[in-house]
Amino acid sequence: MALDLQKYLSLYVAEAAEHLAGFGKDLVRLEEAARQGGGEGARDAIDSCFRHAHSVKGMSASMRFDGIAALAHRAEDLVDVFRKDPARLDARAIDLLLGAGDLLQEMVQGASRGEPVAADGPAMERLADAARRLREGGRLADAPPAAPAPSSARAELPAPAASLAAPASSPDARAEAPRSDGRGGARRVQVDVEIAGSCPVPAVRAFLVVKKLAALGTVARSSPSVDELKAGRIPEKKLSVLLESGESLQALERALAQISDLAAVALREVEEGQPAAVARDAAAPQGEPQRTVRVRTEILDGFLDAVGELILATARIREIGRALPQESRAPLDEGVDRLHAIVKDLHDKVMTVRMTPLALVTERLPRAVRDVARKLGKQIEVEVKGAEIELDRAILEELSDPLLHVLRNAADHGVEPPHLRLLAGKPATGRVTVHARRDRDRVILEVADDGRGMDPVRLRAAAVARGALTAEQAAALGDREALLLACLPGVSTAETVTDVSGRGVGLDAVKRTVESVGGTLEIESASGAGSRVTLRLPLTVAVQPVLLVRVADEVLGLPIAKVHGAAQVAMSQLDRSRGGPVLPYDGELVPVHDLDRLLGFPSAASDERAVVVADGADGRIGLAVDALLGQHEAVLKPLGSPLDAVAGLSAVTVLGNGRPVFILDVQRLLAA
Repeated sequence: MALDLQKYLSLYVAEAAEHLAGFGKDLVRLEEAARQGGGEGARDAIDSCFRHAHSVKGMSASMRFDGIAALAHRAEDLVDVFRKDPARLDARAIDLLLGAGDLLQEMVQGASRGEPVAADGPAMERLADAARRLREGGRLADAPPAAPAPSSARAELPAPAASLAAPASSPDARAEAPRSDGRGGARRVQVDVEIAGSCPVPAVRAFLVVKKLAALGTVARSSPSVDELKAGRIPEKKLSVLLESGESLQALERALAQISDLAAVALREVEEGQPAAVARDAAAPQGEPQRTVRVRTEILDGFLDAVGELILATARIREIGRALPQESRAPLDEGVDRLHAIVKDLHDKVMTVRMTPLALVTERLPRAVRDVARKLGKQIEVEVKGAEIELDRAILEELSDPLLHVLRNAADHGVEPPHLRLLAGKPATGRVTVHARRDRDRVILEVADDGRGMDPVRLRAAAVARGALTAEQAAALGDREALLLACLPGVSTAETVTDVSGRGVGLDAVKRTVESVGGTLEIESASGAGSRVTLRLPLTVAVQPVLLVRVADEVLGLPIAKVHGAAQVAMSQLDRSRGGPVLPYDGELVPVHDLDRLLGFPSAASDERAVVVADGADGRIGLAVDALLGQHEAVLKPLGSPLDAVAGLSAVTVLGNGRPVFILDVQRLLAA
């Protein structure tokens, strides 16, 4: 590869990976649409698949990865058969295309490592033979082994271009234009949206609407403009967009239905006689590529660490200033306050850059569940809601595998085979729903299925057989606590161990990972009606507000997100239940634990204690401490060995006076 193309390699790899992920997602959507009789949904998926394959072909040819471009061209040819006649859609053809997408992904990753990417002859022959047989009216289910493709079938590669994508003026670029409605051009649609009154950030929600519409056509006009939305201005929480698109009104409605916090959506097609706004809004998302850059995640991580050190340094300067005479402190305090405001604003901007839509993780889930379902002989649909919700990239990276574990468990253990579902009066096709929503400074992520549900009795028995609990301890657990036994290492109710699940390690790993980023896991289930796994996640793990408390001579921190309140009480005056003190709080009795005893510190001499009410594994719990020291904005640092093995510690921070403070993980502390 020529040296002048090397600088575009990282951009090529990132964009090709995005297109191939979309290619696989659309194929799964196409398979589902075909199972439901095709229609507009199938045609939309076919067109999207074609655009993804076409883009990968053009980008790869521009980078002179001829092997990747040739295979993408063969995949594009096969999809083109369906574009011309959707009735020729074939299940085996989708399998071939999914396999080609996986192979293209491997080749792209190989190119990123500098490996040669020669054309895969057998894969290209299979795709070419499938396209030929389908054009001739045959079915792939009856097809003999693919014959070698003739030499004249060599892929036509576009000439290298300055852009990684095919130029808009090229003949092949016609495939990427919006589909016509049969009247000689794309339809013009007026979209009026009202943001819900409860939405905390209406301008951001409106910007997501414009961005979603921009992906489906050309935004000719937006009121308020995108620049106004970015500045937080949206009068009366109403948005009006004029869109030029080949998509149907139903397709546009379905796309907008994926965005939460919309009180009302109205779409109407603009009459032909009305003047069309040809020029794009200069502030619309399509006009912004030249102002967008891709930044390596390592740079962002280093940037965030530097900002965290600035926050700590600012706190240190403030602490030193308290030792100065009162008459000298005013100018210093004023300067430190100004510095703190600037650093806080800088931190917020860095965190905004790090925030990533949940779609980065959820886009691959339908394909993963589809593969598991095919292997197990099941039919499963996956629905994702709230994929536009944003989380810190660091949390998303940790969340990817655990979420896949939960989905695979739902597909394997939860959803029944078609014949058993029919006998139970259910549809043959099972359903798994992934739903994300914001709740203050947390993200609630729910994975639900309509399968057989989890059996608390069998989980108790499995835990006893594993030696995790005694029979008496298991019998004392309620059903809600018994469901969480599925998260114990080695506990599984699967009758057989497969390469999908059954070893009792999936939910154990999920729970540990979720708690490591400051989240919690809950399980609900009803026999015959399905199960629901709920992950409660923080928005970010880098800087969090913590409540500082004193226990004996130590200062410790509790995450504010898990604290409900605090009270000053006399321990001897508290009522007792099950041998321990309980605190009346918010209409319920909260069990109180001495934090000094849990940590092995000397017991407090005073009967007067501060009790912090926080989230525990099974509800609210109280932690008795010697004193409350106030709230602190903590730059959290991960614990290294051997401290990472100490139960009850999740992170460490440094106060302005240079004193290190451990952050407690209450649930792990109580379980230890």
